[in-house]
Amino acid sequence: MKAMKSLAGRGISPALTDMGLAVLAAGGCLALPEVVPADAQALRTPDIWWLGLVLLITAPLAVHRRAPLVSLLITASAASVVQGLSYVPQVAGEQGTSIGPTYLAVATSVFLTAVRRGPWLTTAVAGVFIPLDALTEALLAPAGHRLAGFVTVAVLLLAAWALGRLSRARAAVRDEAVERAAALEREQAANARAAVMRERARIARELHDIVAHNVSLMVVQTIAADRVQDRAPDKAHELHAAVEQTGRDTVTELRRLLDVLRTDEEESDPSKEPPQPTVDAVPSLVDSVRATGLDIDFAVSGTPLPLPAGTHLTAYRVVQEALTNTMKHAGPTRARVHLAWEDDPRRLTIRICDDGPARTAPAARDATVVAHGTGHGVVGMRERIAAVGGTLHTGTRPGGGYCVHAVLDLS
Repeated sequence: MKAMKSLAGRGISPALTDMGLAVLAAGGCLALPEVVPADAQALRTPDIWWLGLVLLITAPLAVHRRAPLVSLLITASAASVVQGLSYVPQVAGEQGTSIGPTYLAVATSVFLTAVRRGPWLTTAVAGVFIPLDALTEALLAPAGHRLAGFVTVAVLLLAAWALGRLSRARAAVRDEAVERAAALEREQAANARAAVMRERARIARELHDIVAHNVSLMVVQTIAADRVQDRAPDKAHELHAAVEQTGRDTVTELRRLLDVLRTDEEESDPSKEPPQPTVDAVPSLVDSVRATGLDIDFAVSGTPLPLPAGTHLTAYRVVQEALTNTMKHAGPTRARVHLAWEDDPRRLTIRICDDGPARTAPAARDATVVAHGTGHGVVGMRERIAAVGGTLHTGTRPGGGYCVHAVLDLS
């Protein structure tokens, strides 16, 4: 059967394979009279009836795939007639056991039936057909050799049947393994696509943080430069230069992140990740925001502890988003940024509070009508904090202003 499937895999159709088996069986049957020893039992001389019976034995093999049971019954019946008419040696007799091409053709038909049909029909073949065929051959055998004939035919056909069922079972196991491999491949592809989507969502949050902070910074710097243009040209020039540099930095960061999105690789490559800011960059961030006119008190307490790269980025983005919201919704007010490192328990506490909109600068709130701290930035901060196992609390202060309080667990 393995050879048959191999041939089929090379482009030979199943019908042509069955035809080959029929031709092979016919050649063996026709050559039988020539190879039987002269001192063997007396056999009938081959004639036209012999050729017809050989055709009935072998031709059904050529169409076995279409009608397995009918093909088996015709082959077995013709083989019994051939033995009954003494065209071939008895399966068991004075000369011993003789299993010729006619019996092998019946065994081949049994094998193919066991391979190609389900349990119900093949069980009937094993439980009904094989005993009846063995009994028929035993009755045709000479007296004193009938038991040997029965056992020989029964063992031959049962062996062919068992080999066929084994081949079918192995084919089923192989097909199941192929299906499992295909399912696993589909699952891996789905997981890879999900990983890509998660990575793109992360990059989208990075883009939001970069654009929201730097554009807000540029807007505030531009407004401040416009206000001091007449009375302090040097200060206005300095602010315009800061706007230009902020814009250049923004474009550079966006280009780095978009390069990651353009990659065709589904698996993330660390070498393609853009450099991410850390807690050490918070002082530079505070200085850049101070240039917009926001009065910031920055303090760090405790001894810095080692952080994973993801926690470093989370801490930086929380400070960045909180100061961006202050600039957007409160304008040039007063804010306090405090980073507290604690050893027991090991954690980093980040607190950013502002005093709310200054009464002398109501125009700073004209750029938005969104309530303070209710945009996508707060949602992004919550997602980042949750991803590293931290907690986040945001809300207004009783005396006015707004606070962002984040705790990152480092244990």
